[in-house]
Amino acid sequence: MVAAVSVPSQAQTVLRGRLCDPAFVHSALRSSPDTNYSKLKYLVASSVSEACNNSVLLLGPRGCGKAAVVDMVLDDLRKEHPDAISVIRLNGMLHNDDNCAMKEIARQLCLEHQLSFSKMASSDDNTEFMIDMLRECGLAHKTILFVLEEFDLFAQGKQRLLYSLLDAMQSLTSQAVVIGVSCRLDADQLLEKRVRSRFSHRKLLFISPSLDDIQLLVEHLLILAKDSGLPAKYITDYNSRLTSIFSDKKFKGCLNSLMDADATTSNILRFLFRAVSYMDVESGFPSIESFLKALSSMQRQPKMDSLQDLSILELYILVCMHRLEDKEQSSYNFTSIMKEYRSIQDAYKTSDKYASTVCFRAFEHLLDRELISFGDNRGRNQALEYRPVKLLISSRELAQSLKLNTTCPVVLQKLFDRERYM
Repeated sequence: MVAAVSVPSQAQTVLRGRLCDPAFVHSALRSSPDTNYSKLKYLVASSVSEACNNSVLLLGPRGCGKAAVVDMVLDDLRKEHPDAISVIRLNGMLHNDDNCAMKEIARQLCLEHQLSFSKMASSDDNTEFMIDMLRECGLAHKTILFVLEEFDLFAQGKQRLLYSLLDAMQSLTSQAVVIGVSCRLDADQLLEKRVRSRFSHRKLLFISPSLDDIQLLVEHLLILAKDSGLPAKYITDYNSRLTSIFSDKKFKGCLNSLMDADATTSNILRFLFRAVSYMDVESGFPSIESFLKALSSMQRQPKMDSLQDLSILELYILVCMHRLEDKEQSSYNFTSIMKEYRSIQDAYKTSDKYASTVCFRAFEHLLDRELISFGDNRGRNQALEYRPVKLLISSRELAQSLKLNTTCPVVLQKLFDRERYM
């Protein structure tokens, strides 16, 4: 007998489904006429209805939703004009060779229109076939949409594909739209003069969202609607608690920290997915702790994990190296570090006194963990203890590791803090 699924688990399933559905994530864009979705849809829809040729570039950083907006527009157009459009997709990472790209266009056109495809056809044959298909589709009032992802990679080399495609669109009988997608804001400047003269120079820029935009997106994704299939009382209590979290200063600080690292839509979705996963199933409601824990898990660094497992002696070596750098000593080696270590022992009379051979093993272990490294590649024939070294961790990372390490001596912590604030 299958056990009944609890309401909080059902809520988590609903929220995860939303976060993994690009159509729902960007569905809020449909309501505003000023969004790139509305602008792109108007451009393509008018080209289809008025039987004209067009070209446009979608430019912005990776993860900002360019591909999702294109997919939404194409889905809407397929519903509105089911027999009037044909979509050809190319990717610059896969088809940046002109011959390969022409062959892929011919293959997709044959597949779309139920024609036989010849693998033995030459590049010129495939180009002629594309031109003929553009003419035939234009006469049949059918628009071919070319989606070129990683557009900047097509702009390398002789650009024969772009020239052939845009030149064919100059004909009155053709009916096509070229949508270029690129993370390079100067993608149009990479075009040759003959290609640029045939391009329409329309560009849609996808910029990183503001804090207010992100908060609106978070509310859109996490607030449960009444038709979510969950009990009405649970939805009311859930939305009430979530609203109080949104007004919490800690939550706003959490979003600010997230934006400082990466403000793209894809990164926000990863953050929210983790926050939903950290939701307390027993209470059944989200809490500010789940968002803070999600942020902490995304900010984890491999070096911090390595620092937490260090021995007391290894921490001493790192603090000694930090002291030497604070003294503006431009070059130091294992011997210099040992002199600093002995001076600390003599000054504070601590019991943490180790032999040189033990210290050298700890020094080698830090090298293996890549928390320190040699200053340069010169002197490879020198003994390790005489080769100059440098720290690969920041003062903040070292301070945090000393606080997190439960075995760290109080003397070492005080010594490091005093050096930092002197």
